[in-house]
Amino acid sequence: MKITILGCGFGTALAVLWNKAGHTVTAWTRNEEEIEEILRCGEHKRLLPGVPVSNKISFTSDIGCVKGADVLVFAIPSPGVREVARKVAAHVSPETVILNVGKGFEESTNKRLSEVISEEIPANRLAIMAGPCHAEEVSRSIPTTVVMSSYDMSCAEYLQEALQTETFRIYGNDDVAGCEIAAALKNIIALACGIVEGMKLGDNTTASLMTRGLAEITRLGTAMGAKWETFTGLAGVGDLIVTCTSKHSRNHRAGILIGEGMDAADAVANVGTVEGYNCCRIAYRLATELGVRTPIIDELSKVCYEHGTPAESINRLMTRPQRHERERFWTK
Repeated sequence: MKITILGCGFGTALAVLWNKAGHTVTAWTRNEEEIEEILRCGEHKRLLPGVPVSNKISFTSDIGCVKGADVLVFAIPSPGVREVARKVAAHVSPETVILNVGKGFEESTNKRLSEVISEEIPANRLAIMAGPCHAEEVSRSIPTTVVMSSYDMSCAEYLQEALQTETFRIYGNDDVAGCEIAAALKNIIALACGIVEGMKLGDNTTASLMTRGLAEITRLGTAMGAKWETFTGLAGVGDLIVTCTSKHSRNHRAGILIGEGMDAADAVANVGTVEGYNCCRIAYRLATELGVRTPIIDELSKVCYEHGTPAESINRLMTRPQRHERERFWTK
């Protein structure tokens, strides 16, 4: 297949994966220096050090490269999705299938990324991919499983058949909203777990945050129209585990810096793209609008945007009114 990938972060890992599987892969980035470094070094030293990038993979800054692709992959941070989709719309072929692998929301509208892409490129079939898949491990052919979701399941199954490899297993899922919401909201909990590690607290605290964080993700996600079952699968608990515990997670790394005393904005600037930071503000806004109880998200928002201290937030969480765990947490 002819695959064009927009973005050379996670996109480079996917390019390496699918080039090994025999596909013809082109990767696009607007950053000419990034292209020059990859071509000169034969690897993406900053993001994927030690991972060879084949010279069979084409790199370009010409957005016209999307024309004629069988599959067009969006692998760019959420703030840039609409702008790039708008540029792509003039060049993409009508038969091209679009796949979004980015995670987050558009901050100005609270919309999921597939909704943003569909508004700018409405005629093409579209699917999304989610699940525990760090770029560093995908690019090294470490066994990985993800879900492919689309409102048109024949589209998801087409991509499942075409893009699965011996080390990259793909499951189908018909809950697009649930997969996208789970993928975005777990970054918030990963940021919180990083803070706990930075504070030198223990495994008990981390496990508590992950478990109760999943309850909040499920409550908010179902209020937004998702199916609760999705949050028990790869897009939900699977991605939550890997992002909350892995050294590869930028959300987790930024959280450690905050927990060690660094201001949240400075920690994000230090690490780079930290989707959980922006997503926290959006999730807090959505939870408020929908009347959903999300105490962890509320407290993280205070730390990130109101100069609250992590210690104060933990104390407020631990001293909240008592509740029963056996609740239908997927309802309001």
